[in-house]
Amino acid sequence: MTKDMTQGSPLKLILAFAVPLMLGSLFQQFYNLADTIIVGRFVGVDALAAVGSVGGLNYLVLGFVNGIACGFSIPISWTFGAKDYREMRRYTANTVWLSLFFAVVLTVVTVALTRAVLVWTNTPDNIIDIADIYIRTIFWGIPFTLLYNVTSALMRALGDSKRPLYFLLVASVLNIGLDLLCILTFRMGAFGAAFATVFSQAVAGIGSLIYIGRHYPELKWSREEGRLSASHCLKLCNMGIPMGLQCSITAIGSVVLQGAVNGLGSSIVAAQTAGSKAAQFLSVPLESIGTAMTTYASQNMGAHDLKRVDRGVNTALGIGCVYSVASFLILRVLDVPLISLFLESSEVEIMANARSFIFWNSVFYIPLAVLIIYRYTIQGLGYSGLAMFAGVAEMVARAMVGFWFVPLWGYFAACIANPVAWFFACFFLIPAYLAVRKRLTKELAAARVEN
Repeated sequence: MTKDMTQGSPLKLILAFAVPLMLGSLFQQFYNLADTIIVGRFVGVDALAAVGSVGGLNYLVLGFVNGIACGFSIPISWTFGAKDYREMRRYTANTVWLSLFFAVVLTVVTVALTRAVLVWTNTPDNIIDIADIYIRTIFWGIPFTLLYNVTSALMRALGDSKRPLYFLLVASVLNIGLDLLCILTFRMGAFGAAFATVFSQAVAGIGSLIYIGRHYPELKWSREEGRLSASHCLKLCNMGIPMGLQCSITAIGSVVLQGAVNGLGSSIVAAQTAGSKAAQFLSVPLESIGTAMTTYASQNMGAHDLKRVDRGVNTALGIGCVYSVASFLILRVLDVPLISLFLESSEVEIMANARSFIFWNSVFYIPLAVLIIYRYTIQGLGYSGLAMFAGVAEMVARAMVGFWFVPLWGYFAACIANPVAWFFACFFLIPAYLAVRKRLTKELAAARVEN
């Protein structure tokens, strides 16, 4: 079930690890698209705009959930690479206790504040009630979302990226079926789409937990290993909270930008929603390469092999650039069919605006690939706090576009907001990686001298 990434060809290891993640990302996007497609086609443009208007808020919270889960897995991956299995089980047990705490706190806070945030982000009056119902339902499902993300991160920390894919496939099929049932049969509208997503996450999370209990004996801790440990929790939080905040800080800029776009009217929001969903369908798999680099860098850091980390980074950059070019070319050909999944062809103006959004985002996928690879590698090396500042750079860029340029340039500014944010983050991350690499080299050299 596990995979040691400290030995063998970096290209083969990264691809073998990343391909299941890519497939998983595509299926995750597919069942996220299912919500949007079915809502846009069978509920209406207002409902489509409502779902799109909470995209930034959704990522603000669920990005934090995914970030802390990935961060919690880093010490587990380190100890696995160092073959210190007792410490690995202690970190696993304390990950469980911390996850229970965060699940309760995040659910209570987000459900309580949902309406106030929608008002603050200028959500149009004709869609605010639909948006509230949709996102509040999603937030009630945070415990299940965290459960799936934590169990998947545990399996990936030990080098297994296939089993999380299998559970995600089940969730994808279930989500689409429930979407059709809830919306077409029971006429539950946007609430039905949100309920289908939460229920599917619950099935995937519970299924993953049962599978780990039965097939990963190396993670089963004794009573002593399972005790709550302040030192282990502190280490886990030092990794997880900065990664979660990095996602949330990035999303704050998206929420500010979304507020500016919301002020342009629901038709523009619908165009941005359709365009962003289509573009994300092919851009999100780049995150899989980054996730592979987190595990690869973590295990090799545990084995004290930084040269091998460098080889992995260069390999991942090559993969990311090739994939970015291919994705851009695919979207040049398939942008209209993809947008047509969400909108009727009679919506000519919305269709044209959505195509513009796709073009200006996909043409800059290479900087996005560079950003993701360096960010996740830095996190895998244990510098989650430093990587968080790249999220600050993205937040500043998107907020700047939202505050200054959307009022001046209108929708075009919204189209280029993501590429501007990606460039801002790259300007920080590349020097940051070089600095981290230099510092770790000195630390490992000093440790060898002492020994």
